[in-house]
Amino acid sequence: MKKLQIAFLFLSLLCYNSCGFYSFTGVDIGAAESFYVRYFQNNAPIVEPGIDRDFTFALSDLIQNQTSLNLSANAESADLIYEGEIVDYYFAPQTATSDNVAAQTRLTIVILCRFTNKSIADGSQDFEKRFSFFVDLAGTAQPVGPVLDGAIEEIYERITQDIFQESLANW
Repeated sequence: MKKLQIAFLFLSLLCYNSCGFYSFTGVDIGAAESFYVRYFQNNAPIVEPGIDRDFTFALSDLIQNQTSLNLSANAESADLIYEGEIVDYYFAPQTATSDNVAAQTRLTIVILCRFTNKSIADGSQDFEKRFSFFVDLAGTAQPVGPVLDGAIEEIYERITQDIFQESLANW
């Protein structure tokens, strides 16, 4: 019985210790303790009010919810810095009906993101990259109100996940 208790204790310690090397999200924050998301300006030719603020908050929320990093009050004290701008926001018809009317309209948003990891001196994880995603809307749907808000939310969910994966995940 004593050997069984010792074996159980040993296996418990082994399992507890191994949890430090694995993350369910695949996140590798290294020595970083904090992050800062600089305001993403809307520099797209078509300006939709509020999408810059919404994107900045969406990226901050995602990083806070999926890591143990603390949100820093300024870039100087942060280990990880996200910055960039919305470079494109446009609607384009995708398919047409027999009456030459758009059966589907595609909303596309493109974001340029610069990521700096100050906790790694050689800058090997830093990048500047464009991220984009789109949502197809019914041609009869007016892209305003809840329809537009839902489409933008879906696009932001995908783009923020892509930025998160690119900057912190080691798959």
